[in-house]
Amino acid sequence: MIVLNPVVISVIVMIVLSLLNLNVILAILIAAMVAGISAGIPLGDTMAILIKGMGGNSETALSYILLGVLAVAISKTGLAHVLAKKISKIVKGKNTAFILLIAFFSCFSQNLIPIHIAFIPIIIPPLLELMNRLKIDRRAVACALTFGLETPYVVLPVGFGLIFHNIIRDEMMANGVTVSTDMIWKALWIPGLSMIVGLLIAVFVTYKKPREYKNTRLDNPNNTELQEYREAAIGDESVGGIEEFKLNKTHYFALVGAILAFLVQLFTKSLPLGALVGLIFMIVTGAIKWKSIDDLMNEGIMMMGFIAFVMLVAAGYGSVLRETGAIEVLVKSVAGIIGASKVLGAILMLLVGLLVTMGIGTSFGTVPILAVIYTPLAQSLGFSVMGIIALIGVAGALGDAGSPASDSTLGPTSGLNADRQHNHIWDTCVPTFMHYNIPLIIGGVIAALIL
Repeated sequence: MIVLNPVVISVIVMIVLSLLNLNVILAILIAAMVAGISAGIPLGDTMAILIKGMGGNSETALSYILLGVLAVAISKTGLAHVLAKKISKIVKGKNTAFILLIAFFSCFSQNLIPIHIAFIPIIIPPLLELMNRLKIDRRAVACALTFGLETPYVVLPVGFGLIFHNIIRDEMMANGVTVSTDMIWKALWIPGLSMIVGLLIAVFVTYKKPREYKNTRLDNPNNTELQEYREAAIGDESVGGIEEFKLNKTHYFALVGAILAFLVQLFTKSLPLGALVGLIFMIVTGAIKWKSIDDLMNEGIMMMGFIAFVMLVAAGYGSVLRETGAIEVLVKSVAGIIGASKVLGAILMLLVGLLVTMGIGTSFGTVPILAVIYTPLAQSLGFSVMGIIALIGVAGALGDAGSPASDSTLGPTSGLNADRQHNHIWDTCVPTFMHYNIPLIIGGVIAALIL
């Protein structure tokens, strides 16, 4: 029975424990043990597989730590505060404009400036005071950020999107279907459109009402540093307009450091190397004082260390799920109950993709797992090549939004929870799950049937 499949049992355990507000790392570890037990793997062996598999996300984890330090360093120079003040002047109290602006710019992190979540811990924390003043529901901002992190790679064949599309192409060709890269986006525009609908519903309907947050960074009114932060973040004209907040030498060095981090990452394909180069530049130029390096490292680790470790544990969890062999069994079990119904086939294939990606937390890694079975299965059901592309692409992308172990949810939480007022599960995972996975399933089924 499908419900007794180790993957199904394990993912359900992880989701339930997460919804009960158990620490995400503990939820993933317990779910991994459940997967191993369900598959007949001894507990000691399961833990060994998990620990060995943690190395799969070691680069990502190191990237998060160094990006956290870089974000703190840039924040200390005041550069991010200047940007926050400029943004406050642009939006002028228009909540919807602010949220859509965040979604628009976050889309560039996947293609034009492919730095993925690197911008979030730098840009979002200084904007929290502005969000508090405007009484913006941070769940809407979480949806905006996740939209920018996921939709572009689903639809656009550039940056991370080109990588995703090429994976789909290569895996389908490896299974006997001739596909070109330019066919992928043509098959995924309908699911992409469904994600836009999900974003608009989140912004204009679900999270439109004002939500109160505490200005926790203003607890000490005599702290001049925090007062300067407030002035920069919320654009208080009574204490000096944007014209008075000028860029100085330190700001320019911080800006060059950020640009260097981007350029090195772009040319070397190494995000941690880029962050390291940016930090070294800021230290050498004096933008970061030598005596403050230890404090910056500590603050950066505090900001991003938890997320980095979640990514490590998530990689180990994915290894356990793969080692059980239950993913292939799950896919074959679904194939056995579909019969000749294309509608039922499309829905079940997408739901399996949702389960797998929710578990391993990566859409890019899900495609190769599913394509082996989905390609011949979809052909036997009479789906067109474009329909098969839609099924595999959407099945891979499903769960990236909403998964507690996905960087598409961990990234937004890292910025929005800088003042400890944003819950990872209920304020990021649940909202993004509802507003993107449900529309993606609908859009994926429609695309598979009509293309």
